[in-house]
Amino acid sequence: MTDQELDFTIERLGACRFPSPMRKGRFTGDGERIMYHSRFNEIQPYIGLGAEPPSLELAGPRERIYFDPATITGGIVTCGGLCPGINDVIRAVVLSLYHHYGVTRIYGFRYGYEGLVKRHGHTPIDLTPEAVDRIGELGGTILASSRGPQEPAEMVDTLEELGVGILFAIGGDGTLKGARAIAMEAARRGRSISVIGIPKTIDNDISFVQKTFGFETAVAEAQRAIYAAHTEALGARNGIGLVKLMGRDSGFIAAYSTLVDSQVNFCLVPEVPFTLAGLLASLKERLETRGHAVIAVAEGAGQELLAATESRDASGNIKLGDIGTYLRDAIKEHFGRSRQEINLKYIDPSYIIRSQPANPHDSALCLLLGHNAVHAGMAGRTNMVVGFWNHQFTHVPIAMAASGRKKIDPEGWLWGSVLASTGQPRQM
Repeated sequence: MTDQELDFTIERLGACRFPSPMRKGRFTGDGERIMYHSRFNEIQPYIGLGAEPPSLELAGPRERIYFDPATITGGIVTCGGLCPGINDVIRAVVLSLYHHYGVTRIYGFRYGYEGLVKRHGHTPIDLTPEAVDRIGELGGTILASSRGPQEPAEMVDTLEELGVGILFAIGGDGTLKGARAIAMEAARRGRSISVIGIPKTIDNDISFVQKTFGFETAVAEAQRAIYAAHTEALGARNGIGLVKLMGRDSGFIAAYSTLVDSQVNFCLVPEVPFTLAGLLASLKERLETRGHAVIAVAEGAGQELLAATESRDASGNIKLGDIGTYLRDAIKEHFGRSRQEINLKYIDPSYIIRSQPANPHDSALCLLLGHNAVHAGMAGRTNMVVGFWNHQFTHVPIAMAASGRKKIDPEGWLWGSVLASTGQPRQM
């Protein structure tokens, strides 16, 4: 996306007529913004032209708000795959609505967007401070989840019937697109319904969001699997530890896990193609010189090596081939043909990782994302997602956040650090 296409304008439902009931902390001014670019050479062309560089609206509580706290009803929905920290976000939204603004009617919609469609029969649950008191200690989501789109008209019907003025949609790319459809349908009807996205993707692949919750927990848990693989590899002649990690389109979990303790010798990610022959040759050399090897592979890596499929899941994503078992079998077959003894241990911790409760750092991130989502909704923002950019919380239009997947730059500092840590060839 070119700089000319960067439009961070946030939609608003109308003028903010009510004074905020918040009495502690500082208010964020509507004119406060943060630069999109962080390097001087990126900003310099704008300075030369006397133009304003791209910037994002800062998140935070506003002195005046759009909704009357005494009459507003909130709603929360969680969609897509599980991720550490979802319950922390639910808790943060409920507590902020209740304690910061005095909102007492908050619905939790069950089983994702299905819960917003009346004919599915999922009765919303009442979310109170007491109901969410200890849920941060639990993995998963107390609201349960589902994948796949629902009709925006039916979902807005439910919101209107229940009098929901702010809907908080916790989810990834598909969830955000669904939230945008709800916001557009509400606007078409002339209804003042704020739709606020809270980015949930364990892969950390939402565009214009520096970091999403659950990612740090995922890296920490992935490192435990890598430690086990390294221990197993060291404990046998020509030991190989192969770990498959999450990362459909973006290999951030595999990359950052590789940088922990430098125990990974080969990191394979979707952004950097490799050949099986190249990997096997490098692996053979590694075993001959060091006697063991650890491979971390993201689930979306090497898909070009597998049989193509057009099968899609409920979210519309192409179903991936299993690169983990493919590499496991290919490595065993290759060394079996040359009668070279290897001892390979294959570990796939994906569902263990994503079902964990959030670690303390992610819990804090969840709290702040939830609070800032509430502040945005109460101030009448809509069709937006709460972001985190250059270590500041921001407002990002859903259209921008869902415009594409954030990916590792093969020429960037992160991948260069991975290559320096592993010693693997730049091209295999």
